[in-house]
Amino acid sequence: MQVTKRLESHQSYSPGVQPDSWGSVIKLNTNENPYPPSPSVIEAVTKEISLLNLYPNPASMPLRDKISQLFGLDKKQVIIGNGSDDLLNLCVRSFSDDKLKVGMLDPSYSLYKTLVNVQGANLINIPFIDDEFTFDPKAISSSGANLFFLTSPHAPSGRSFSLQTLKKTAESFPGLLVIDEAYADFAAETALPLLNDLENILITRTLSKSYSLAGLRLGFAMGHPSIIAQLDQVREVYNVDRLAQAAALASLNDQNYFSICLEKILEQRQRLTNQFEAMNWRTIPSSTNFVFTQPCDANGVIGEKIALSLFEFLLQRKILVRYFPDHPLTNTFLRISIGKPEEMTILMDSIEKWKCPEKHL
Repeated sequence: MQVTKRLESHQSYSPGVQPDSWGSVIKLNTNENPYPPSPSVIEAVTKEISLLNLYPNPASMPLRDKISQLFGLDKKQVIIGNGSDDLLNLCVRSFSDDKLKVGMLDPSYSLYKTLVNVQGANLINIPFIDDEFTFDPKAISSSGANLFFLTSPHAPSGRSFSLQTLKKTAESFPGLLVIDEAYADFAAETALPLLNDLENILITRTLSKSYSLAGLRLGFAMGHPSIIAQLDQVREVYNVDRLAQAAALASLNDQNYFSICLEKILEQRQRLTNQFEAMNWRTIPSSTNFVFTQPCDANGVIGEKIALSLFEFLLQRKILVRYFPDHPLTNTFLRISIGKPEEMTILMDSIEKWKCPEKHL
């Protein structure tokens, strides 16, 4: 049996390590929320269990209604997905083929490349201008892509792009600009105001990060009704199950709990950033629930070997962070998700032992 030509050399997406045994592991490598979901989620999911013999709402209409209310949109501007990855896949399915190209900033979320390869489309990588992760809107508009993925706030750097920059990019780009806002709830600004004026943008969101639902897979997208209608045409009929729909609705209804958890994460993000800056570690200003920092040793040396050394040192102590060795803009940095205060304290104590082992013999 043969697979299609385009899949013969295909490499699947490689996520951060998910330990088999959680035990004493401090997991700071996949940008999950360190806090459990709203208590109302348990009640909502429990009620749905006795109804699992019935199919879920095929279009997740109660969720579309709720999200449209939260963001001041018409429900025809909203679509729900099995995680935002599902919606990214629908975009590739709808707006690319062997002639219609897809673009992305490089480096960025590596799933984009995976989805494009499966589709058999051509991928255009647009490099950043500098090591501050600045991009040129003209490079995107002249890329020749029909579909472009722009992660804002960006991953893995954590930096945000101004509304003015996003607007300039969308206005000059002739295709569909997907603004992937997986981390927008941790940022000071969002691209949502652009939906009022521009028809060629789609904003994707996830409930995995800020709403603590990574284990259930729920995402949504907002855009012009014509784009939403197109995505609905290629969407799986029952793409979101009953439990995920119920959990998402309960989470979105509990904005007080959401705000409390968000405040805790932002407080720890600032604390960690301040600590790294006090150590003279170059740290990209973060608009996410993680920090992207460039470790240096006790002698002030930076580099790939230094970043890898700290990554492995922490791993030995069951502290998981993320290292991206395959790109010159990322291979001297580590990405560290924000955890609970006590986890951040253990992290910093471990970093101190790595920097100055002679003091901790």
